[in-house]
Amino acid sequence: MESYRKELYFDVPTRRAFINITPEVAACVRESGIREGLVLVNAMHITASVFINDDEPGLHQDYDDWLEELAPHEPISRYRHNRTGEDNGDAHLKRQVMGREVLVAITDGRLDFGPWEQIFYGEFDGRRRKRVLVKIIGE
Repeated sequence: MESYRKELYFDVPTRRAFINITPEVAACVRESGIREGLVLVNAMHITASVFINDDEPGLHQDYDDWLEELAPHEPISRYRHNRTGEDNGDAHLKRQVMGREVLVAITDGRLDFGPWEQIFYGEFDGRRRKRVLVKIIGE
């Protein structure tokens, strides 16, 4: 069994964003040379997420609207976490809902997706550099 590890970096200029990272993950699979195995993709920050869904702008806006209803950014005084001097209590909750990581099968050297599936990085407290881990195991 072989393994491969790479970190992807993101500098999102806005507080929230959804970025399709499928091409970057597919490139990692090709670089790894692994033909059969698994790829784990996880956000290495507690205010960001990695998830799988459709790459459709209306859906992304629905996610953003829905998450803002569930955990609105303001007023920041509503979150006990923000008493530490932070203003990102909402981002922690949004990350919890959207998830930390995804696991995708690799078959014949390619990501083995269902119809319309893509991998996304979800940012909920941007404006600084963050990273995503890509870990591949297989043969």
